[in-house]
Amino acid sequence: MEIEKNNRINFLFEFYGSLLTKKQSNYMQLYYADDYSLGEIAENYAVSRQAVYDNIKRTVQILEDYEEKLHIYGDFLTRNHQTDRLTNYVKKNYPQDETLLKLIDNLESIEAE
Repeated sequence: MEIEKNNRINFLFEFYGSLLTKKQSNYMQLYYADDYSLGEIAENYAVSRQAVYDNIKRTVQILEDYEEKLHIYGDFLTRNHQTDRLTNYVKKNYPQDETLLKLIDNLESIEAE
């Protein structure tokens, strides 16, 4: 469960990170992406561990609020799921159709960007 939560937060940070303040962004990057402890972040910024914890907790809530309003992450998951279903269907039922396979490859490359 913790891994799923961290993955979700990392995705939300990817989508909405540019809307955060520099400090919020730095703390999130260090804590979730770079796996720093609260103590290490606090030491680097000369603040208390509690201050870092509070900032991260508020920032996670801000990211969740953005997602609740904008649905970018949810839409991304839906598109990926539908692309996977389409890819599997085409490859199973039309393995010789070069045009369809090329279109699927193009669609997958767009999703990978």
